[in-house]
Amino acid sequence: MEFDPERSMMSRKPISKWPLSERPREKLLQDGPRALSNSELLAIILRLGTKGASAIDLAREVLAHFDGFRRMADADLDEWRQIKGLGTAKTASLIATIEIARRFWAEPSAPSALIKSATDVVGLFGPHLRDLKHEVFDILLLNGKRRSIGSVRMDDGTVTETGTYAREIMSVALQKRAAGVVLVHNHPSGDPSPSSADTDLTRRAVFAGKVLDVKVQDHVIIGDASHYSFAEHDHIRRFEHEWEESASRNSTAGL
Repeated sequence: MEFDPERSMMSRKPISKWPLSERPREKLLQDGPRALSNSELLAIILRLGTKGASAIDLAREVLAHFDGFRRMADADLDEWRQIKGLGTAKTASLIATIEIARRFWAEPSAPSALIKSATDVVGLFGPHLRDLKHEVFDILLLNGKRRSIGSVRMDDGTVTETGTYAREIMSVALQKRAAGVVLVHNHPSGDPSPSSADTDLTRRAVFAGKVLDVKVQDHVIIGDASHYSFAEHDHIRRFEHEWEESASRNSTAGL
């Protein structure tokens, strides 16, 4: 980008001294948020700059430190404190804004959103889960028409005792009167390939669901830029068939 001495000089002035057409807040109200750059949006949250630097300058420093927005999502307080010019109030405002964004993406787009495929699930949970540095596990609850009736975060994202975990999943589904569920969790490594524990949990959940009449529609693992769907790989249907064959053998043996 060609150096603009006039714009560089203006950036060192308080934003209140800028022409109205250049002030981020006024630009947002006049032209909408999409007209603003990342640093201009961040400057509105920061509100004030520091001595000798505008809020825009400080916003650029924050963005340069994190190389964009995504790394901010899981930064701890010590890392925020490394940025010169960010006091307690500014840091709290930024962390709160990031948390609002997380919660926004964690909510289903509508109380009765239709879940037709893993892509729909990734659209709901991906923006919230893909950048976390720790594993979390969610249950998406569905009614009989595969419409979302909410989601529940399990306490422990790392699957250890798959049998216990499958029972807890079904317990939540029954409490919420869900006809079906989609299991959703992230892999902080970025690779969504399922582990043996992921596969075993899915099988056990499908089996438990067949007994309790709760349909496990899918188990979606979210990575960095991709996902893995047990339904898309035909594992859900295979596990259902496996349970049906086992139930049939047991029924025959009991005759």
